[in-house]
Amino acid sequence: MAKILIVDDDRTLLRFISEYLEGEGFQVATADRGTKALKRFYDERPDLVVLDLMMPGMDGWEVCARLRELSDTPVILLSAKSSESDKLRGFRLGVDDYVTKPFSLAELTARIQAVLARVAADDPQEGGTFRVGPLTVDTRRREAALNDEPISLTPTEFRLLSALARRAGAAISQEDLLTEVWGDYRRKGGSALRRYVWFLRQKIEQDPNQPKLLVTVRGYGYRLEPE
Repeated sequence: MAKILIVDDDRTLLRFISEYLEGEGFQVATADRGTKALKRFYDERPDLVVLDLMMPGMDGWEVCARLRELSDTPVILLSAKSSESDKLRGFRLGVDDYVTKPFSLAELTARIQAVLARVAADDPQEGGTFRVGPLTVDTRRREAALNDEPISLTPTEFRLLSALARRAGAAISQEDLLTEVWGDYRRKGGSALRRYVWFLRQKIEQDPNQPKLLVTVRGYGYRLEPE
């Protein structure tokens, strides 16, 4: 039985959606604020998140960005805005579907079922294994190892390492890495990239202050050294 986290500041709508989904056989958790949503996500580990965009305080865009830094859990956005730019922004951020208000509960349920089915049907053979010096990155199994010892990586750290490993030996610009790892939402967020490069270096370098594997290409970006 799939568990769904519903996030919306409209408590009446929350109740309607929860009751309907429970009647369809889902487990449901709810949150009416962005900060509460993150806590419920960590506590409940849902299979899918239905997330309203327009909330006071931390809005749905920021909640989605936080989720994407830590998890690949499917996200369906809810919004009263139907503009193409908003939809594109959502898909570039890595959401799985976009539902415009008002919507029928039957439609939302069908969208949830479709996304869950699509995730379950993902081809496990897609991807490949990249060996870069002492590093091994298996994009199919989403695993990495250093000198054959497994490395524990967050989803964002893994996406960054995979992007570098696929083009080992080549300098990759900050802009390309930002787009590949975070999408257009944080394409100008160089500080986020530097922070995650530092996190990776803590896990793959003998001396993170003098990196030999993940090196900086001054004024351009980063390179993963094959030797």
